[in-house]
Amino acid sequence: MEYFVYKWLHILSSTLLFGTGIGTAWYLLFAVISRNVVVIAAVTRIVVIADWLFTGVTMIVQPATGFYLIHLAGYPLHSRWIMWSLALYLIALCCWLPVVWLQIRLRDLSAVAAATGGELPRAFWRCFTGWVILGAPAFFALLAVFYLMVAKPV
Repeated sequence: MEYFVYKWLHILSSTLLFGTGIGTAWYLLFAVISRNVVVIAAVTRIVVIADWLFTGVTMIVQPATGFYLIHLAGYPLHSRWIMWSLALYLIALCCWLPVVWLQIRLRDLSAVAAATGGELPRAFWRCFTGWVILGAPAFFALLAVFYLMVAKPV
């Protein structure tokens, strides 16, 4: 029973992690494409909150439940699928940490532009470019982790 409870928590957490990532990326991307500064300011504010609330928590819950499941199931920690999963998860984490800072910058820069009725500064566009560049490898790394968790290839 303990294994299934932790497996359920692990799957729920992965769903929240991936779903929040996809959802916030989708809304932020299309808000920015709209070039409506007021919309961008509102969406970036919500994205920062969602990222801390959901992604931040699940980035901790995932490895905690994952390592415990490895222990409960008796999988060797050096199994290739586990090692690849950990490496890919670390890639996603290393991309996400600067993305958090970039999203905060995007929020702050767009809030100032919206409040003053101005345009988005160059710094906003540089941060947005970095956000896109870091989001792509994180997305594909987590897709690969999903595959490895389900298939568990030897």
